[in-house]
Amino acid sequence: MPSLWNHAMSATASSRERVFAGILLTSLSYFLFTLHDTAVKLLVATIPVWQVLFFRSLTILAGCALFGGPAPFRDAVRSPIVKPMFLRSFLILGAWLCYYSAARSLQLAELTTIYYAAPIIVTVLSVIVLRETVPWTRWAAVFGGFAGVVIACDPARLGFSLPVLLVLAAALMWGTSIILLRKIAMQEKTIVQMILNNGFFLATAGIPLMWLWQTPGLSQGLLLLGAGMLAGLAQFTLFEGMKRAEASIIAPFEYTALVWAFVLGYLVWADIPRLEVFVGACLIMAAGLLVVASEDRRRRVSEEDGK
Repeated sequence: MPSLWNHAMSATASSRERVFAGILLTSLSYFLFTLHDTAVKLLVATIPVWQVLFFRSLTILAGCALFGGPAPFRDAVRSPIVKPMFLRSFLILGAWLCYYSAARSLQLAELTTIYYAAPIIVTVLSVIVLRETVPWTRWAAVFGGFAGVVIACDPARLGFSLPVLLVLAAALMWGTSIILLRKIAMQEKTIVQMILNNGFFLATAGIPLMWLWQTPGLSQGLLLLGAGMLAGLAQFTLFEGMKRAEASIIAPFEYTALVWAFVLGYLVWADIPRLEVFVGACLIMAAGLLVVASEDRRRRVSEEDGK
């Protein structure tokens, strides 16, 4: 009996550590993605978006070859997740195209507020598609985080226009891609997923690049390399995090990207956040802490019930 009890306690502790590792990895991923977006924002002023996407994917694939050798590429060709991974890549590409098309007509505050409907979509779809059980604390965290985004951005009154629909479509496609990632993350190694994902982007971006190519200077070349490396690390940590925690647990932590965006906006472009930004940031962080606290309490109750 003691051995069974010790085994159960060890399994519970391991499960808790796995969930918190998933939260940490995905939070790191969103920080890295924000750094990547900062580099891309600097690049797209002079370099076409398709060219940035092409070089980013090429850098990631080169990193996969450097650390994994040829074996993961052979595995990628024979992988059972080729079709769902390409579907996910197609959804992400569509999300980017919709988002950047809408950016011509909407303010950044409006774009950010609408786009951050994505974590709510992830939580809803995690119930419908993944059959995850979502407690009220996670729902409160998601909607609390979204309220923080609204306060921080202070959006203008939005009409039911085409740009608004495009951003909502981008949020829906990104949310759906996260659910797809959760469903396939356990079926294949992370490096194989990265090869499939970026192989799709490399091939897709290479076609319009034949007409849009611009030779980058030294500083632009370094930024392109840096963006690719940051994106590769961000994808790796996101894929690994998705293997360790439920999508509905991770969803509220996407809001941390907004906090990093304000910080980097100040450091790079000297943007000074308003008071509403700090209030919104507090709500966003509180939402994330609520998930951590509720998850820890749930695990503790589970341990006590097992005694």
